Amino acid sequence: MSTQGFIRGAGAGAEEATVLGPSGPGASASSPSARLRTRGVVGSALLVAALGAGASACGADGNPLAADPYDAADQITFNGPTETGKKADPDKPLEVTVDGSDGRITDVTAFDTAGRHVSGELSADGTRWHSTSPLAAGAHYTLRVSTEDDDGSPGRKVLSVDTSKPRTQKRVNVTFGPQGGTYGVGQPITAELDQPIRDRAQRAVVESALRVDSVPSVQGAWYWVDDKHLHYRPKDYWPAHAQIRVHSNLENIKLSDRLWGGAAKPLRITIGDRIVAVTDAAAHTMSVYQNDKMIKQLPITTGKPGFDTRNGVKVVLAKQYVVRMKSSTVGIAANSSDAYDLDVYYATRVTWSGEYVHAAPWSVGAQGLANVSHGCTGMSDGNAAWFFDTVHEGDVVQVVNSKGHMMEPFGNGFGDWNVSWAKWLQGSALTTGGKADRPRTEQARLSPQGL
Repeated sequence: MSTQGFIRGAGAGAEEATVLGPSGPGASASSPSARLRTRGVVGSALLVAALGAGASACGADGNPLAADPYDAADQITFNGPTETGKKADPDKPLEVTVDGSDGRITDVTAFDTAGRHVSGELSADGTRWHSTSPLAAGAHYTLRVSTEDDDGSPGRKVLSVDTSKPRTQKRVNVTFGPQGGTYGVGQPITAELDQPIRDRAQRAVVESALRVDSVPSVQGAWYWVDDKHLHYRPKDYWPAHAQIRVHSNLENIKLSDRLWGGAAKPLRITIGDRIVAVTDAAAHTMSVYQNDKMIKQLPITTGKPGFDTRNGVKVVLAKQYVVRMKSSTVGIAANSSDAYDLDVYYATRVTWSGEYVHAAPWSVGAQGLANVSHGCTGMSDGNAAWFFDTVHEGDVVQVVNSKGHMMEPFGNGFGDWNVSWAKWLQGSALTTGGKADRPRTEQARLSPQGL
């Protein structure tokens, strides 16, 4: 299953434990192998139902499915090493075959001790199964093979194999963000690699190993911001009170002859209430919604001409009770009429370049009437304190009807939600038709830090 598809919730265990047979990755409902599997399952179900209905007339002797599975060791051939101490090459696929005259393979499930399942394909005639996803080095794999003979009697065989260790110690380690805790519905998940990955095929291996599970489950996807950074977001904001678990299956997976997957510390976060603040720069008001109900409307001021506040969706990055704001840090000359240097209170940050929602007691007369700031959203001390106490990291601040440009998607905070879902999917290495090379991160425009 493509990572772009779904975030699996608690009820998706069957999806996680992929059955590697005709219905596995690469098989469609209309493929010969899929038809073979469907026919077997439906036929077996009908047979069991029929036997159940006529149990008083027919004994188990006439039902091959009623017998204990036979040992299929003599029926199948496995390409894994059989000598004691011999290890399989993780670069080579696992393969199980059977002589067509002896019956067929009906199902193979393969997994390692870490719980990572291996994708595979079964031929239409049931004579050959082979793994299709990369194997981990230094891992122990178990294969559960199901067969049937010409009479339809079921056979079973459990195989095991160890893979050799990587030939190189160079690893790609992953750091997930943010830190564990409670965040707002707009918080993206981030993954930072300590080695650049430029090749699209290697990106696909990395991306498929970075797993995000959510309860409730929602559709989401990774986006390659650059060679070392990925962001993950749902199609829409996270559901309120969602539980999110992020982990990596990349360790010991081969990316190239000189590079293997490394370790990653798993992450768990919780989503709080759905808090969305909508700033209407033309109406000079901010409407704050909690779980889709407006709880307060505040008179505000935004950026004046030449310092217009950015339009678009921003995500709360941090909160600071007091911040010293200096115009010289963003290129405004000290002797300019727009120069400033002062302490600002109840500062809620929404961009790295210095855009805040904060207390601005000097502009109370203009709040609700005009835009007089240098790019930030200003309000009275009391309103700023209320906003500061109400919002948290990850909550959404959306600006509309400003004459400023759109919030940058990346590089100046979390502007991820300003990317359409269709374009977001193009940033995934697993999306059909997606581009391998992403455009450079847009440079954040300098604007006054605060005010």
